[in-house]
This record gives sequence, structure tokens and C-alpha cells, in this order.
Amino acid sequence: MADGRELVHFDDTEPWLSGGRVRDAVDHRPLPPAEETVRGGSQVRFDPLTGDWIAMASHRNDRTLMPPPDQDPLAPTVPGGFPTEIADSSYDVVAFENRFPSFSNRIGGQAGFLDGEELWPTRPAAGRCEVVCFTSDTHGSFATLDPHRARTVLEAWIDRTEAIGATEGVEQVFVFENRGAEIGVTLPHPHGQIYGYPYVTPKTRTMLRRAREHREATGRNLFRDVLDAERRAGHRVVLETEHFTAYVPAAARWPVEVHLAPHRDVPDLPALTDAERADLVGAYLDLLGRLDRYYPDEHPLPYIAGWFQAPVREGREEFRLHLQVFSVLRGPGKVKFLAGSESAMAAWINDTTPEKVAARLREVSR
Repeated sequence: MADGRELVHFDDTEPWLSGGRVRDAVDHRPLPPAEETVRGGSQVRFDPLTGDWIAMASHRNDRTLMPPPDQDPLAPTVPGGFPTEIADSSYDVVAFENRFPSFSNRIGGQAGFLDGEELWPTRPAAGRCEVVCFTSDTHGSFATLDPHRARTVLEAWIDRTEAIGATEGVEQVFVFENRGAEIGVTLPHPHGQIYGYPYVTPKTRTMLRRAREHREATGRNLFRDVLDAERRAGHRVVLETEHFTAYVPAAARWPVEVHLAPHRDVPDLPALTDAERADLVGAYLDLLGRLDRYYPDEHPLPYIAGWFQAPVREGREEFRLHLQVFSVLRGPGKVKFLAGSESAMAAWINDTTPEKVAARLREVSR
């Protein structure tokens, strides 16, 4: 790219697929080097009260926010049109370094202590943040992709998980998608993101601690036991395929929340077999279609969908790949705002029951 960032194409149509044509577009935008965009703008600081690392990314305050359709930065660059992040006039699936990353190895700087106090360690927010565009079409979502394209996106996630996991300083790779204005999406173009964190995230650390405690108490894998228990109970199961089961967790936090887990113990997306990958495409498209039909008006459901993968180094024998997808929409036109007890104390209160949500998702099957 014009500022030195990396962009990777994943082609699944001709003439690109067979190599009949070579992508040779040039990004002519007058951008400053990527190092200048992020330098001094991102740092992680340690919170001694929780043990969490908090990223400070002031340069992200200038990122693009809901541009007009003719200035979509994720669309292809057409002759005479708005120059976008993708210099080609057409593409299938692309992944590229985020222009306004929370984490980047381009940041530079040294570890130290804020105000010279040992209570507050700091270090550069090293790592990697990428954008994955599912299609050059400016409309739609992952749910509207055909299975062929959805498989390409899955393979892009797998490729980038491996590449980012091998990046210096990255401890965990998180593949996710935010969809809908209610979630706070800044670009409506169908896309997702991948974060390479320089630490194991707080939620993962908690799950790993619980998994280790469960292993010590029972000798079994916690994630496996949860999946088996949900399948035995059955009434929160939404769908089952040969290799995957989707269920509403017994202690769901959100108005609509579903987990999708493989039947085989695998740590991450790259560990899936070809048969599991093919099955996952169908299961995930089925699940997203049901979520879009969850409310009677079939208003596309705003959601966050994230793939929880084992950290790069820590806890790989205990962690288990699974998807968590949830929505803040508690009814048509009604957004669940976190109440004081939830925001301040993380003491969750659900306005429905997992059993009702699962029953509705089974009802809207096609």
C-alpha cells in the first residue's frame, strides 16, 4: 500500500484464481508512512487493581466514521473514482493492515513505568491489527455470502491466524466481526477484523483459570464438558451438524447469544480438517441466517461474532476453539444498554432466558 502497509489477496474467481492475470495495481494515494501514523499513538498500561493491560490508542480518534457510499474506503478503486484502501478495480477477499491499529509493531518505543511509578508498568502496544473484506460488494453481510465465498473468508482467517500468530510479540489472535450501527460499526462495508494482542486477554485468562481448576478437580476438559452437557440437555441446542453444535449457553449474558463449537477438541481455526472447514461454512451461514430472522420484521440483527482461539503459547492444551456471537438488541428497535450494576460491577442481568432464545432460533430454521 502507499504507506507501506501489507495487503493480501485471497482470490476465488477467474482470471485471478488460475493465475491468468496478475494483480499489479498501484496505490497512488499521498499517504504518510504507516510508522508516522502510529508512532507515539499507542501504548498499553497495566491496571494493578485487575491485572489487565489497557491500550491507549489516541490516533484512532481520527479514523473514518460512516463515510458516504461513494467514499467507501473498503470498496475497490475504480478509474476516476475515490481512491480506497484496495487499489484494484475488483477483488474477491482481501486482508490488510489496519490504517488506525490498536496494536502495531510499527509503533516503536520502550517499556517503562508511568510517572516513574512501579505500580503502572507501560510498554508499546506492539502486535498486529488487520481488516478482512469479505466481498467487494458494498452491501450485504457474511450471512449473504454464498458458501464458496464464505469458505474463502474462512481460509483467509486461517491463513492470517497463522501469520499473525507468528508475529513477534503476539500472544493471542482474535478473529471477529462487528455488524450494525447499534454495535458501533464505523464502516458498513461487509468486513471483519483480526487482532494480534501482545498479551492474553482478560476474558481468556479467566476461562483458562477456570479450565485449569476444572482439570485439577475432575481430570477433564471444561470446554468439552460444557459442550457435552448442552448436547445432553438438548433444549438450548439451536442446530447440530456432523462436526459442530450451536447452543445458547445456560448462563447467557446477552438478549441473543449463541456459541458454536466443534465436536472434536481443537485449539484454533488452523487445526480444523478440510471436512470440518466445509461443515463449518454451512453451520455458520445457517446460524447467521436464523439470527437475521430472530425478530419478526427480519431486521438484520446487529451482532458481535468472535472466534475464541487458544493463545499462541499459553494454555493450548486446555483451551478449545469456539465461536461466541451475541446481540445487544433485546427487541425490535430496543437496544440493551448496560445498567449501572452491569457496567460498574460486571454483575450481569439477562432480560430473557436462554431456553426461550434457543426455542426461537429453532423456530426460524429454514
